[in-house]
Amino acid sequence: MMGVVNVTPDSFSDGGRWLDADTAVRHGIDLVARGADLVDVGGESTRPGALRIDEAEELRRVLPVISGLVAEGVVVSVDTMRAAVAAQALAAGASIINDVSGGRADPAMRSVAAETDAPIVLMHWREHSDVMQQHTHYDDIVADICAELGEQVDAAIAAGVDPSRIVVDPGLGFSKTGDQNWTVLAHLDEFVQMGFPLLVAASRKRFLGELLAGDDGALRPVDRRDAATAAVTTLAAAAGAWCIRVHDPAPSADAVRVAARLGREG
Repeated sequence: MMGVVNVTPDSFSDGGRWLDADTAVRHGIDLVARGADLVDVGGESTRPGALRIDEAEELRRVLPVISGLVAEGVVVSVDTMRAAVAAQALAAGASIINDVSGGRADPAMRSVAAETDAPIVLMHWREHSDVMQQHTHYDDIVADICAELGEQVDAAIAAGVDPSRIVVDPGLGFSKTGDQNWTVLAHLDEFVQMGFPLLVAASRKRFLGELLAGDDGALRPVDRRDAATAAVTTLAAAAGAWCIRVHDPAPSADAVRVAARLGREG
């Protein structure tokens, strides 16, 4: 279970809540207490429409939080698309790189992962957040994502990344419509069959808010989507996902236990 600490002012779910480093560290510790096995620290929002920040600002946001969490014994992943940020985060004690661009935004990321032997999450990605929803055409969404994600994996391996250190993520919400997200979720087994650990990140995302919209058409508020997130977690765990990325680990941790127990009856 991967808990989320967004050290950003503009993330869709909790932007601005954890900007102060000490507050962010306390929140990360609380996530572990609530069932997270590791904490994902990110300093740049990747919500639809978000614009990029510069490298110096990203480093200013994440490094004190990573150092603080590691000092408390927390396993940390760094959510970044920049190789330089990943390198400094690993030097500060982070254990895993979570690159939502899957190595495409900054190809040097592959070299950082290869040289440090750090596990790396490669997410299916087509374009940056400000234009990604202009790139939602697929001939066969599951087959196309598997093929494109396979290209990202191949590029990482060619750069020297150990295949055993690669995790894949189908990228729910990134260059995908709400309906396409549901199709991806219905076929998680095909991503598991790629042969790499699978990370699923559905937590509180817009397509859940759309599903749970009120009679007036208003989306279910972000902070009232955790039950739906836990339902997705159950399905993902049953499909064989390795890790679930969530904002509130407690209900999803329970969901994983349910799926694991039922799995023992199979």
